Parts: sequence; C-alpha cells; structure tokens
Amino acid sequence: MPRKPFVPGAALVVAAALATGLTACTGGSGSDGEEGDAKSGGTSTSSQAAEPGRYQTLPEACGLPARGSLRGMLPGDGQHLSRDEAKKIYDGQPDITYDTDRRVGCRWTRETTAGTRHLSLDIQRVVSYDAAVSDDDKAQGIYDGKALAAKIPSGGNGSPSPADPSPSATKDASKDEDKGAGKDAGTGTTTNSSTDKKEKAPSGSPSGTSAPATDPSADPSADLSDSTAPRVLDDLGDAAFLNDKLVTADSGVHRDVTVVFRTSNVIVTLTYDQWSTDKTMLPESQELQDKARSLAGELSESLSE
Repeated sequence: MPRKPFVPGAALVVAAALATGLTACTGGSGSDGEEGDAKSGGTSTSSQAAEPGRYQTLPEACGLPARGSLRGMLPGDGQHLSRDEAKKIYDGQPDITYDTDRRVGCRWTRETTAGTRHLSLDIQRVVSYDAAVSDDDKAQGIYDGKALAAKIPSGGNGSPSPADPSPSATKDASKDEDKGAGKDAGTGTTTNSSTDKKEKAPSGSPSGTSAPATDPSADPSADLSDSTAPRVLDDLGDAAFLNDKLVTADSGVHRDVTVVFRTSNVIVTLTYDQWSTDKTMLPESQELQDKARSLAGELSESLSE
C-alpha cells in the first residue's frame, strides 16, 4: 500500500497555531490577573490611605494679628510710646522652634502702672504618619487631649469632654499645659471663672478692673445667662473651646483666658492674660474673653485664606 507523502509546511503551521493559542491563553490569563491585582491593590491602598491635611506650611506667627488688634489688646492707659517702643511691643517676640513648618509662636507684653498684659500665640501643624489616620483626625485627637486636660464641659451639660485621646495626644497636651503654666506653677491657687465671676467695676474704675469678686451662684436672683465659664465654642474653626482662670499669687492677681481651636490639621492656642498688683482690683473676665475671641476669629479667617 503506497505511503502518503509528508508535508513539512503543513505540520509547521499546525504546530505554530497550537503554540500561539497556548501562549495566548496562558499569557492573557496572567496579564489580566496582574492588571486586576494592580488595580485592586491601588484601589485598596487609596481607600485605606487617609487624606492629608489642608496645611503643608505655617505662616509667620508674629505677623498674623493686625496691628490694630494688638493695640486694643495691649492698651497703655494713656501712656505715650516712641516709635521704637511701639515697634518693640507690637512686633512681638517669636518663639524659638526647630521646624517652622511644624510649629511657630509669638509673644507680646505691655507693662503699665495699672498692671501688665501678656498675649501669646502658638500654632501647631499636625502630621499623621499612620496611613489609616488622617492629619485632621490626628489633630482632633490632640485637640481633644487639650480640652480634656482643661476639663472643658461638652454640650453645655457641665460634664467633662467625653473625648478619649491617644496616649501620645494626651502627652502632647500635658506638655503644652506645663509650658503655658510654667510661670504660674507653685505661685498661687487657680480657680475657674464659673466660681469667681465678679460684678462689673463701678463707673470711674480703671479700665480692665472690677470690684472684689463675688460668687453669683450664691445669689438665687443672679442672672447667669451670660456666664463666662470655660466652654466649647461652636462658631470658631472645626472645633474650639475657651478656658478662663483667675490666679492669685503673692505678687498680685492675674486672669488667664485661653482660646484653642482646630482648623483642619492646624491647632491654634491663644493665651491672653492681665496682671494686677492690687488684689482688690480683679481683671475683667468679659473684656479679656471678648478680645481673645475676636482675635481668634481673625486668625481663623487669616488661616483660611
């Protein structure tokens, strides 16, 4: 029986076709799988990576407050200032920091015969190095630690803030408290304005002073609707609170008003205090609070621009 002729070309075509089909199936499957993993991984990473904060740098602290605001907060009781004296007072003294993109500050002081006023500003930019925690959330944790340390009531019900900050946030807040209160440590006793609210100074009293303190809570007929007690502020930044302390020391008496607010990943701490060598002439709480809140609002607007 005759043998069929062998056609090498046809065999090569068939072999090539089989090889191409096998490669296409294997390669196509691998390519699709890798592309899917990459997209999935990218999507997963994107969904888990927290948003960065709005602020990547910080402004120069001493230049933030308007000169007119500083004049109002550091009155001279009619005292005339030379150009050099005014420049020294209102230009402020910048805090020494090692990274001005992470923290800046400034201090102003004016002494008069009636007493001394101090204004300090601390601005901190918070960065979270945890991919699952945003800069804003990290900043909120630090802010909560400050509110908790100051025992600020929440929701107007007189109970402490329910915030449960991380240990690091609480530690940072404690350091800031110690830094701000260092000059007062061991010099006297401290009371909140909720227990030391005073009658307004009679007509003719020196500006920023009042009559000896009285406790309105002891008077059933007293109107407490305009309480200046430490409290949460609802109209400033993303979160804010105000603290008010009256401190009696051997050298005199001073009232410290602190406003802390957070805007995105920046926390601003403004401290405004007035010292009086006459313990019977207490610094006026309402005046100091109004000026501190006004400046805090000005700073918030400047940071938002």
